[in-house]
Amino acid sequence: MSNAELANALLQACQQRGIMLATAESCTGGLIIAALTDIAGSSAVVDRGFITYSNKAKMEMLGVSAATLDAHGAVSRETVLEMAAGALTHSQASLSLAVTGIAGPSGGSADKPVGLVWFAIALAGQPVVAERQLFGHKGREFIRHETVRHALQLGLRALGER
Repeated sequence: MSNAELANALLQACQQRGIMLATAESCTGGLIIAALTDIAGSSAVVDRGFITYSNKAKMEMLGVSAATLDAHGAVSRETVLEMAAGALTHSQASLSLAVTGIAGPSGGSADKPVGLVWFAIALAGQPVVAERQLFGHKGREFIRHETVRHALQLGLRALGER
């Protein structure tokens, strides 16, 4: 399935359940919300997208704590969990998709290599779930595309669609 088909499937799944969706994006810079809002009628279920590229934006817009960022960094399980929870808290959504990672080509380290992306899914009334993916050092465009794809797939899985 293409990213457009995945986005359409996620929108339909949300609409069938009567829930709104929000995103909290760092390394994708809004590509997930763009994939969703490229589809006509998406306003029926898309509430908003938070583009929180900087740590300050993560704190101000999503309520990610400075202590979390200081202790674990922007690209971490702890941060992405707070991003997803914050997207629910600061929106009308019942489902949020959050991503933070290192798209490259620079910025990686031994502990956090280029291609590392953390994902989190928050569904109202359920614990926030995080997942780590390593996409490899295959170029910025590839990493960002695959991040969008994986986030949409996780959203569908969270709704019991895949």
